Amino acid sequence: MKPNDPKDDLHRYLKAAREAVVWKLEGLSEYDIRRPLTPTGTNLLGLVKHLASVEFGYFGPTFDRPHHESLPWWDDDAEPNADMWATADESREEILGLYRRACAHADATIEALPLDTMGHVAWWGDKGDATLQRIMLHMTAEASRHAGHADIVRELIDGSTGMRPSNSNVDGGDAAWYQEYWNRLESVAKEARAAPDRDAGGDE
Repeated sequence: MKPNDPKDDLHRYLKAAREAVVWKLEGLSEYDIRRPLTPTGTNLLGLVKHLASVEFGYFGPTFDRPHHESLPWWDDDAEPNADMWATADESREEILGLYRRACAHADATIEALPLDTMGHVAWWGDKGDATLQRIMLHMTAEASRHAGHADIVRELIDGSTGMRPSNSNVDGGDAAWYQEYWNRLESVAKEARAAPDRDAGGDE
């Protein structure tokens, strides 16, 4: 049996996370892909914009491979969180196009360099020296984390879940089953809230 190639494995997981994030926008209105669904403003199009920015950063300047893209939301004078939301003038197509270019640029870097190639992440300071392998691990974790954010945000919008259209990635039943399941969890939570503090022990 042929052993798995470490770079191919890392790349495959990174690509899967990217695809999951992009799919979460499909079929939604301009409002729904932009509206904040958490107190900290998490929104779908903003997640894509952020991921495009970090793909360019980690696989571009880190390895002296310029991307020639303008990312004004990363300028020193940009407002906080400017990379986490899209303005009304930034279209869905523009942000998705930026992400596709960022991924293509990253893929070219990955394909061109061995895993032990050393780069330097400027914003990590004195600890910024890192191999391509470490950067691929870091970016896969970053993309997967935000894919999870996107999954929850999309579920809050219209109930859709899953990694891709063919895989809902949930083990339950239909809407009625999930309503009963939700009611059960809510009941258990209230029961636990009303119970005495089980962690407050006495003298032993």
